Amino acid sequence: MPEPVAHTIDELVRLRAAQHGDRPMVIDPTGRVSYRQLDSTTTDLAACFVEAGVGKGTRVALIMPNCTRWIEIAVALTRVGAVLVPLSTLLQAGELAAQLRVAAVQFLVTVEEFRGHRYVDDVRALPPPELPALRQVWTTGQLDVATASDRVRRIIDAMTETVTAADPMVIMFTSGSSGNPKGVIHSHGNALGAVRSGLAARCISSDTRLYLPMPFFWVGGFGSGILSALLAGATLVTEEIPRPDTTLRLLERERVTLFRGWPDQAEALARHASSAGVDLSALRPGSLDALLPVEQRAAPGARAALFGMTEAFGPYCGYPADTDMPASAWGSCGKPFGGMEVRIVDPNSGAPVPPGTAGMIHLRGPHTLRGICGRSREELFTPDGFYPTGDLGHLDDDGFLFYHGRSDDMFKVSGATVYPSEVVRALRSIDGVDHAFVTNVPGPAGDRVGAAVVRGKPALNRDQLRDQARTLLSSFKVPTVWLFLESDEDVPRGGTGKVDTRRLREMLAETNP
Repeated sequence: MPEPVAHTIDELVRLRAAQHGDRPMVIDPTGRVSYRQLDSTTTDLAACFVEAGVGKGTRVALIMPNCTRWIEIAVALTRVGAVLVPLSTLLQAGELAAQLRVAAVQFLVTVEEFRGHRYVDDVRALPPPELPALRQVWTTGQLDVATASDRVRRIIDAMTETVTAADPMVIMFTSGSSGNPKGVIHSHGNALGAVRSGLAARCISSDTRLYLPMPFFWVGGFGSGILSALLAGATLVTEEIPRPDTTLRLLERERVTLFRGWPDQAEALARHASSAGVDLSALRPGSLDALLPVEQRAAPGARAALFGMTEAFGPYCGYPADTDMPASAWGSCGKPFGGMEVRIVDPNSGAPVPPGTAGMIHLRGPHTLRGICGRSREELFTPDGFYPTGDLGHLDDDGFLFYHGRSDDMFKVSGATVYPSEVVRALRSIDGVDHAFVTNVPGPAGDRVGAAVVRGKPALNRDQLRDQARTLLSSFKVPTVWLFLESDEDVPRGGTGKVDTRRLREMLAETNP
C-alpha cells in the first residue's frame, strides 16, 4: 500500500510522528528531538505564536544558527500557515533592514547575539518608517518562556486544517554573483514536491543519518537538510559552527551515514580525519568522495554534481549519488528530476536550440518558485511559463545537463568566450589547489582572466600553477592575474553567502593593476 502523500508541513509532521515516533528527527551537539517530540513541541510553539497575533499569511523572519530550536520554530510557524522568512546570520545592519523591508516582515524572531552580530540592536536603531510592516521583535529567550491560553490551544488544529498546498510557506533570499538579494516565494506544495523529487538521487531514505554543513537559512540547509529528513523520515545531524575537530567527532558519535554539501569542506575534514583518529566507517556511498575509503570513490566526473537554485527550491537535476553515469555524461549535472522541464534557448533570441548547443537554461514545472517579492509574474516568466535562470548550459542527446556558468559571469578575452566555472574546475583538479575563484579583471587591453586561489600542499607558486593550468586549458583561458588566499574565509561574500564577484574583482585588480 503506497504511503500517504503529505501536501503541507502540518500533514507531514503528523504523518512522521505516527510512523516514526521515537526516531530522532534532528540531533545537534547538545540535544535531540524525536518525531513525536517535534509534533508536540511545535504545536505548543504554534499556540504561543498565535497568542501573540501570528496567523495564516503572517510573515515571520527567523535569525539564528543551526540547531534543533531553529527547526522547531520554523515547523511551528509553517504548520499554522505563517510564512517563514529565514534570514542569514551573516547580514550586516543595512542588509538586514533591506531584507525585512522587501519581504514586508511583520514579526522577527532572533538570537540575542551570534558571532559579534546583535540583530535586535540593529533593528531597534532604525526609525519606524524604515520598516513599516514590522510589528514585534522577539528574542529566542523571550519565546522560550512564552505561554498560550487554553482558548488558543484549542484552535490550533482548526488553523492547521486551513493550510493548503497552494499557500505560501517560505520566502528564501538569494542573489546572483552580484546585485541585490531577491525574496523568492515557495508554497508548501511546490517546495515539498521539489525536495521529494530528488530524495532517491541524493540517497536519502528512512534509515539515513544525514549531515549537511549548509546553514538552514539557505535552501541547501532548509530544503536539502530539514525537509529532506522530514520527507524521508530520516535523522538530520547539525551544528551551529562547523569546525574540523568538532564536526569529525559529531560524525563519529552519531554514526552519520551520509555527508552531503560542499566538496571543499569534505576535503578539509578528510585532511584532519587521519590525525584525529576518528571512525567514519558508517559513511555510505553517496557521501562526498573525500570522506570515503579510496576503494569507494568514483573517478573524477563519473558522479553527477547535483545542480539547482533557490528558485527551483534546490537541486532540480541529478543522478543517483552512489552510481556512475554513462561515460558520455561524465562531467554533467545528471538529468532533470520528475516535475521539472528544462530547455536551452539562445540568450539573444529566446529560441530553443538543439542538443549539444550551449545557451540559457529555462525551467518550467510544478516545483518552481511561486513568485519573487515585489515582482509580477509577467516580469519573471516567459509567455509560455518558463523561468529564465540566467545559467548557461547544454543538454546532450540523452537529456543530461552540462553546466557552463552564469550568463552574467561569462566574459570575452581577445574575442573568445571564457566560462569561469570551466577554469575553476581545471584549477581545482591541480594537486595543491584547495579552492579557486575566477572572474574577469579589466585591463588596458580588455578583460583578463583572474584567479583567487586557496593553496594546500604542495604550496605551488604562481609560475607552477600557470604552467599546470596551460596543460588543462586553452591559452586564452589561463589566468594571468593571480591572488593567493590563506583560506576560504578570506573570499568576500554577500549577505546570502555567495561570492561577492565585484569585490573579488577589485581584490584581483589591486594585485595586478
